[in-house]
Amino acid sequence: MGNLVMIIITAFVALVVGYVLRLIYAKLNARSAEQIAERIIKEAKMMAESKSKESLLEAKLIVDKERKNFEQEIRERKQSAQNLENRLNQREENLDRKINALDIREKNFIEKENNLSNREQSINAQFAEIDKIKKEQQKVLEQISEMTKEEARKTLMDNVAKNIEQDIIILTQKLEQEAREIADKKSKEILSIAIQRVAADHTVDITTSTVQIPNDETKGRIIGREGRNIRAFEQATGVDIIVDDTPEVITISAFDGVRRQIAKIALEKLIADGRIHPARIEEIVEKVKKEMDQHLKEIGEQAAIDAGVPGLNFEIIKLLGKLKYRTSYGQNQLQHTLEVSWLAGAIAGELGVDVMFCRKAGLLHDIGKAVDQEVEGTHHQISANMAKKCGESAKMVNAILSHHEGIESPASPEAFVVAAADAISAARPGARRESVEHYLKRLEKLEGMAKEFRGVSMAYAIQAGREVRILVEPDNIDDKQAQTLAHDVAKKVEQELEYPGQIKVTVIREIRAQGIAK
Repeated sequence: MGNLVMIIITAFVALVVGYVLRLIYAKLNARSAEQIAERIIKEAKMMAESKSKESLLEAKLIVDKERKNFEQEIRERKQSAQNLENRLNQREENLDRKINALDIREKNFIEKENNLSNREQSINAQFAEIDKIKKEQQKVLEQISEMTKEEARKTLMDNVAKNIEQDIIILTQKLEQEAREIADKKSKEILSIAIQRVAADHTVDITTSTVQIPNDETKGRIIGREGRNIRAFEQATGVDIIVDDTPEVITISAFDGVRRQIAKIALEKLIADGRIHPARIEEIVEKVKKEMDQHLKEIGEQAAIDAGVPGLNFEIIKLLGKLKYRTSYGQNQLQHTLEVSWLAGAIAGELGVDVMFCRKAGLLHDIGKAVDQEVEGTHHQISANMAKKCGESAKMVNAILSHHEGIESPASPEAFVVAAADAISAARPGARRESVEHYLKRLEKLEGMAKEFRGVSMAYAIQAGREVRILVEPDNIDDKQAQTLAHDVAKKVEQELEYPGQIKVTVIREIRAQGIAK
């Protein structure tokens, strides 16, 4: 279309140009101008006709091409519309099928709902009939048993409770036995590992020391004129000097091991010096006391190093040194303290608790024994007070107090470890010695404590006091009460009796039936 317009414009321009030229030639030369104009007009007309034909031809071609393109586009759109219509028809058919299926399912659901409603009504009717039958049967049973519903329920519950109680007792005993076996096996493993890593010597409980003298004449010099030397020595040291007929030996007696050691060293120095008189005695004793203070400090520091517990308070160091000259049931107290510290650390390592805390608690648990002759109170209470005074934590104080059962309950796993280590060290064979009189009193008290309970006929302490067997009256004590009695006796023994190691409580209940054949 654009080419056609251009052609038309070109033709118009050509006509205008021809007309102008014709006027020009007409003015110059009318005749030649007319001829030229006619010729130009003819040529212009011919050119215009030619251009017009070409333009028309091109315009026709363009129009034809545009028409074909338009027709092709129309056909494609019609085809797309047809495809869209086909898809819509297909979807409509699918939708119709789904609607039909939903209608069918709705009908089935309504039908099932009706069936369920009918069944529910039927079941309710059956339940009502069952309730009616149960009530009738209950009335009949009440008439037969002559018991009301509440009385029957109470009787049944009592029987069930009794059976359950018996089952619980059996199950409890079984679980206790299994737990005891597992704990015993595991504890033996841990304790054997700990004990194998600790080896300690034991000493005999003594209250006297002996000093060798060169000859019996020295005894007279020690006694002095009218006994003034020996009185001055005893007054300065706080010990008793025993001068008897034993040749070349003088005995020093005192319950305080530190004073006894000071007296022994001072007496040896006096004998070596040869100058024995009250003034010299006081001078030597005072010098030995100062040396002993330094000696105790060195012993305490070495004990802390051996236990692997650095940074202890000076007062505690000094008390640890004094424990070297303190014994309990024949066991050296410093050696016992170190052994408890080592055992506690070994057990703590096996159990995964605080090893350093257990070592320190084991080292401090009996420091009160160093001053228990000077301070009132039990040794564990004194030990706890000393630890608290030196800035130790409440956890440490509890561990020290609770290493003897019944004094205070352990508040941490480490406290249990320290108590176990103390018991192991004290109960090890050969670790302690006990006087016969104290031993017999302990056995008598053990048997007497068991006889205090109701239903006990006889009680015997056996195995050197490590077990007490209790015979009960079978008519007054049943199996359940026998189990409870064993726990009660064990608890009472723990609270009121001091003993090394463990005491096993065995309750025996038996029934003997007799018959006479005539």
